[in-house]
Amino acid sequence: MLIREATPDDWPRIWPFWHRIVAAGETYAWDRDTSEEDARSLWMHPAKRVYVTEDGTGAVVASAYLTPNYAGPAARIANAGFMVDPDRAGRGTGRALAEHVLAAARAEGYRGMVFNAVVETNPAVRLWTSLGFTILGTVPDAFEHPRDGRVGLHVMHRAL
Repeated sequence: MLIREATPDDWPRIWPFWHRIVAAGETYAWDRDTSEEDARSLWMHPAKRVYVTEDGTGAVVASAYLTPNYAGPAARIANAGFMVDPDRAGRGTGRALAEHVLAAARAEGYRGMVFNAVVETNPAVRLWTSLGFTILGTVPDAFEHPRDGRVGLHVMHRAL
């Protein structure tokens, strides 16, 4: 597994699983009908450092971004987003990518990382807690899950 910084040419390989994950409406608080152009702008924004994970064949199987969560005097708190191709889930790809991004955030001088809206039914909550994130609070009934109905959104944090 190779984790590297993404290039603009990686977007066509990210988009299929990005679209599949967001369209499912289970884990991201983004419009399920986000256009490819808007998705590219959200994920590949120049203010974000974007990473991809390639499998042994060179296929892009996951992506993440790293960016400041706040501005000004609070800009040393990071935010990140992660997506693993659902067909590749459960193989350690998400954990490896998360560990890589956490190390990159530390190396860039971030003091902590915060996730603003982790769907409480998202299986990744287990990954984040195993990596030292804590749930600071939960906004109840904030997310319309397609199967589970209204569920909460966790705010999670980890010091770096």
